[in-house]
Amino acid sequence: MSKETKSGLQALLTPEESVVVLIDHQPFQFANLNSHEPTMIVNNVVGLAKAAKAFDVPTLLTTVLEERGGYLVKGLQDVFPEQKPIDRTFINTWEDERVVDAVKATGRKKLIIAGLWTEICVAMPAIQAAGEGFEVFVVTDASGGASKEAHEMAVHRMVQAGVVPITWQAVAAEWQRDWAREKTFPDMTEVLLQHGGATGIAFGWETQLLASGRAGNTA
Repeated sequence: MSKETKSGLQALLTPEESVVVLIDHQPFQFANLNSHEPTMIVNNVVGLAKAAKAFDVPTLLTTVLEERGGYLVKGLQDVFPEQKPIDRTFINTWEDERVVDAVKATGRKKLIIAGLWTEICVAMPAIQAAGEGFEVFVVTDASGGASKEAHEMAVHRMVQAGVVPITWQAVAAEWQRDWAREKTFPDMTEVLLQHGGATGIAFGWETQLLASGRAGNTA
């Protein structure tokens, strides 16, 4: 990533430039996830996937050795029920030509990656893709490692390679950019209500208060 794309308005994500790859959110990987609470990762990656769908951002699902590692977690697969994840033998997703060809076919250069584990199946493709001209963003709170240290060291290593760490709500906020964009506002608010944690709770409360105010004004 050049210096010019690291700062300024052009450094922010837009739906039109983005493509998402979600890697190996499978039972086997979750079984040895120790950097984060597993339910948090499920919540966050499903929220990210729903946001991508709301903004029509191309999203690619992939698994590794599905027969042994298990199917993609149901909540994530349910967001794209028609999509069969690309099942790989490669540990490094970016060495699978089907994945690379699918990403390149979108014509988009801002590559957003999340997966399990951060130190292996996220770091490898992120570092390689960054070296091949993609602007790579890793969603750190929709990814996780075998230990907290493994996750953190992987993030440090990727940053040194020019990869940008980001969280899922930051991705969604950059895609939305303006609450006056009414087309995606309903879907975005629904995603936040379902997956936004305290943010979603606060938003629901605000909606309740606004509704009560309107009711009071019409009484």
